[in-house]
Amino acid sequence: MVFFTWAGFDEMDEVTSDGSAELLDDGSIEITFAYHNGDEAILKAKRDPSSTA
Repeated sequence: MVFFTWAGFDEMDEVTSDGSAELLDDGSIEITFAYHNGDEAILKAKRDPSSTA
Protein backbone atom coordinates (compact mmCIF):
# COMPACT_ATOMS: atom_id res chain seq x y z
CA MET A 1 0.00 0.00 0.00
CA VAL A 2 1.19 3.50 -0.85
CA PHE A 3 0.07 6.64 1.01
CA PHE A 4 0.19 10.12 -0.52
CA THR A 5 -0.91 13.73 -0.04
CA TRP A 6 -2.46 15.81 -2.79
CA ALA A 7 -3.56 19.37 -3.57
CA GLY A 8 -5.96 20.61 -6.22
CA PHE A 9 -9.22 22.43 -6.89
CA ASP A 10 -12.85 21.40 -6.50
CA GLU A 11 -15.23 23.81 -8.25
CA MET A 12 -12.67 26.63 -7.95
CA ASP A 13 -12.04 25.98 -4.22
CA GLU A 14 -8.53 24.92 -3.23
CA VAL A 15 -8.48 21.53 -1.50
CA THR A 16 -5.73 19.41 0.04
CA SER A 17 -5.86 16.02 1.62
CA ASP A 18 -4.43 12.51 1.50
CA GLY A 19 -5.06 9.14 -0.02
CA SER A 20 -3.83 5.63 -0.57
CA ALA A 21 -3.35 3.17 -3.40
CA GLU A 22 -3.31 -0.59 -3.07
CA LEU A 23 -2.65 -3.33 -5.61
CA LEU A 24 -5.16 -6.10 -4.87
CA ASP A 25 -4.65 -9.86 -5.19
CA ASP A 26 -6.75 -10.01 -8.38
CA GLY A 27 -4.40 -7.54 -10.11
CA SER A 28 -6.73 -4.56 -9.81
CA ILE A 29 -5.82 -1.31 -8.08
CA GLU A 30 -7.91 0.59 -5.55
CA ILE A 31 -7.18 4.28 -4.99
CA THR A 32 -8.84 6.20 -2.16
CA PHE A 33 -8.95 10.00 -2.09
CA ALA A 34 -9.94 11.43 1.32
CA TYR A 35 -11.04 15.04 1.72
CA HIS A 36 -10.46 16.92 5.00
CA ASN A 37 -14.20 17.61 5.32
CA GLY A 38 -14.92 13.89 5.59
CA ASP A 39 -15.84 13.10 1.98
CA GLU A 40 -14.13 10.19 0.27
CA ALA A 41 -13.83 8.97 -3.30
CA ILE A 42 -12.72 5.47 -4.29
CA LEU A 43 -11.44 4.55 -7.74
CA LYS A 44 -11.13 0.89 -8.70
CA ALA A 45 -9.43 -0.13 -11.93
CA LYS A 46 -8.65 -3.47 -13.54
CA ARG A 47 -6.53 -4.06 -16.63
CA ASP A 48 -8.38 -5.23 -19.71
CA PRO A 49 -7.20 -8.82 -20.33
CA SER A 50 -6.70 -8.04 -24.03
CA SER A 51 -4.33 -5.14 -23.22
CA THR A 52 -0.70 -5.57 -24.29
CA ALA A 53 0.56 -2.68 -22.13
